[in-house]
Amino acid sequence: MSNSVGLELERKASPGNDMERGSPVAAPASGETEHGVGSILRRWKREDLIKKGSLTLRALSLVFSLLSFIIMASNNHGGGQDFGNYEEFRYLLAIAILSTLYTGLQCFRHVNELSRAKEFVDPKTAAMIDFVGDQILAYLLLSSASSAIPMTNRMREGGDNIFTDSCAAAISMSLLAFISLACSSVIAGYKLSTQSFI
Repeated sequence: MSNSVGLELERKASPGNDMERGSPVAAPASGETEHGVGSILRRWKREDLIKKGSLTLRALSLVFSLLSFIIMASNNHGGGQDFGNYEEFRYLLAIAILSTLYTGLQCFRHVNELSRAKEFVDPKTAAMIDFVGDQILAYLLLSSASSAIPMTNRMREGGDNIFTDSCAAAISMSLLAFISLACSSVIAGYKLSTQSFI
């Protein structure tokens, strides 16, 4: 009798029998839970930083494009010194206007998404639009600035004046807008690479 009672107690005390009785499995150690939560929090912080960084770069590009547009559009000093007389400067102005519109719309979209925590466009489509748009506009800004630089340098050889100084300032703003948008396109490329298209 005492042997059967001893065996019964031994059987109840053995750890393998917990599963037979249907008792729940032990919870994971607190270190495992903290690790999982920590990785999620780090991911959220990284995504938030990427969104804010993208918005900041686009806002900088908007400011530089707008300045380039205003400086070149007001560069009309009479006596043949009008930006409209030169194809290179008209091209620079057209691209500055296009870049201002694009970056303005992108900034508006990003600000609304951050403030409302709601996306207007599907994330995959938005990532594709951001990447392609940034690439195209960055190329056009660099192209317009590089086409206006030789003309400005030739005009400066004949004499420096307010017209050539304004042209140089507009070109500088376009180059700064290009740098901002090129950095933004790197972020857009990273966001695009994290999307699953399968």
